[in-house]
Amino acid sequence: MVRHIVMWNFVETLSDEEKKAAGAKMKEILEPLKEVVPGVVSLEVIVNELPSSNRDVALIGDYESVEALNGYTIHPAHVEAGKYVRSVTCNRSCLDFEL
Repeated sequence: MVRHIVMWNFVETLSDEEKKAAGAKMKEILEPLKEVVPGVVSLEVIVNELPSSNRDVALIGDYESVEALNGYTIHPAHVEAGKYVRSVTCNRSCLDFEL
């Protein structure tokens, strides 16, 4: 199994309300990919609400294998969701590791 953790900040041009809406939209479009993309075990979007963090939003996903993660990255549904994510975020960080 592979864990995929991605973290972003929201672009600074978004108001606090727009950031809240963007986080909800990211959750709405990313979490259902679990049901669409083969090999995805779980997906969770977490929107930061604690001032001690230096990232605003994270995606934590588990995949059956490295091949499943690679398939997820190029799956058309993920590519489409990524267009929105890139429009509201910056400073992407990623960590992938085997469990």
